[in-house]
Amino acid sequence: MDRPQPTFQVDGAAIRTRRMQLGMSLRSCARAAGIAHSYLSEIENGLKEDMRPPTYAALRTALHVPPDDPLLLSASTEQHRKETDGRQEGAARAHPDTG
Repeated sequence: MDRPQPTFQVDGAAIRTRRMQLGMSLRSCARAAGIAHSYLSEIENGLKEDMRPPTYAALRTALHVPPDDPLLLSASTEQHRKETDGRQEGAARAHPDTG
């Protein structure tokens, strides 16, 4: 069984674009998500990339992004999801040294 993902790698530019599409200011978006506007600014500017699941869920809700939509995730997170979602539970994994 897969463990829950400890953090989500987010795409700050996608977050900023979505926020602006909705006509939200940085402060109003941060307030709606229950996070500091300085933290949201760091995310949007690429100074921080990782978000804990509850924070990511709150931001996603504030930006009206459905839970299954990868819009706010970085490309590396989405690639990881595709790789792990395709593996069947209980299926053997190849050892890194054996390929």
